[in-house]
Amino acid sequence: MTLTEGRRVRLATDTKLFDSTGWADDASPEPVVSLVGSLSLAAGTEGTVERVVEERPQSEGVREFARLTSLLDSFGSDMPTESRRRLEEQIASLRPEWREYEKRGPSVTVRVRLDNGFVLDDVPDHFFTAL
Repeated sequence: MTLTEGRRVRLATDTKLFDSTGWADDASPEPVVSLVGSLSLAAGTEGTVERVVEERPQSEGVREFARLTSLLDSFGSDMPTESRRRLEEQIASLRPEWREYEKRGPSVTVRVRLDNGFVLDDVPDHFFTAL
């Protein structure tokens, strides 16, 4: 399902949200974290999508694969044979990670203003169904 800005949506399942706060204690070098409370939103709560963010976080291996394939595409024909062979080996070793990255696709998060006035931000799109 593709959510777009302005689209009406419904919360797909009961959702419990937690919040915590932290503060520094002079007696301890570690911050003290305390649970403030929780809020439950019922499945079926409706709202409007205000923002959609698609991200494709890249690991170091994925970035390196892209860099090396670009290098090979741009300069491979002019490279010495042994250098080209080593570059191709490096690319081949990173290909499984690249394929997994391609298969995974983008992660989509949304900001939804619910009809009850609450705003849910940076929530994965699968928490909602389109109306």
